[in-house]
Amino acid sequence: MEPASAAIAQKPLTASEENYLKCLYVLEQSQNGPVHTNDVAAYMHTKASSATDMMQRLSKKGYVHYRAYHGATLSEQGNEAAVQVVRRHRLWETFLHRKLRFRWDEIHALADQLEHIASPVLTDRLDAFLDHPKYDPHGEPIPSATGAVNDPRNPVPLSTLQAGNIGRIVAVSDHSQDFLKYLETTNLILGSRIEVNRLQAFDGSMHVQLAVREVVLSEKVTERLLIEVLH
Repeated sequence: MEPASAAIAQKPLTASEENYLKCLYVLEQSQNGPVHTNDVAAYMHTKASSATDMMQRLSKKGYVHYRAYHGATLSEQGNEAAVQVVRRHRLWETFLHRKLRFRWDEIHALADQLEHIASPVLTDRLDAFLDHPKYDPHGEPIPSATGAVNDPRNPVPLSTLQAGNIGRIVAVSDHSQDFLKYLETTNLILGSRIEVNRLQAFDGSMHVQLAVREVVLSEKVTERLLIEVLH
């Protein structure tokens, strides 16, 4: 007879549970160690108590390792599930942008709905239809069918660069409409070459060179722009 714990772990995930797993996956990419429930709550735009309740539920199902006051990490099973949600999300974003001509500031919310169609056949056919894209319209790597994530660009936040560094904008970590519209109006688009001219210690802002003009970017912006360093 199958152990009770294994039976529990095999119960289908709800859309809300998948959203939290995806949240943990994203936060684990940028943090070392367990993710605190306050960070989960902020990412999910909910109360800390709601985030804690979900961490406890996912822990009982075997998808998360959670200890009160110590935070949460994805289990092996949780990571596998989260990667597949991320894969579906980024493939749908690519489809919406390439084939249906939605703007890059419109596709995130739509893909949030479509990512919960958990059909491996549909996902694989979507991947093949798009000719197996490596990156989504926001520059994020798309996991393979096996869950492998390979990003040879090794992007880093613009905020980590120093004066004199030169790089190329390859991705953004904030997919909100306001941020993406701001980038378009400032002509900070994927593929743009960017050079750090000087830093402002007072507020963390940066003077950067874009083609033939210099712009001043706040720390809030430079933290969210991901750069492939060229020099």
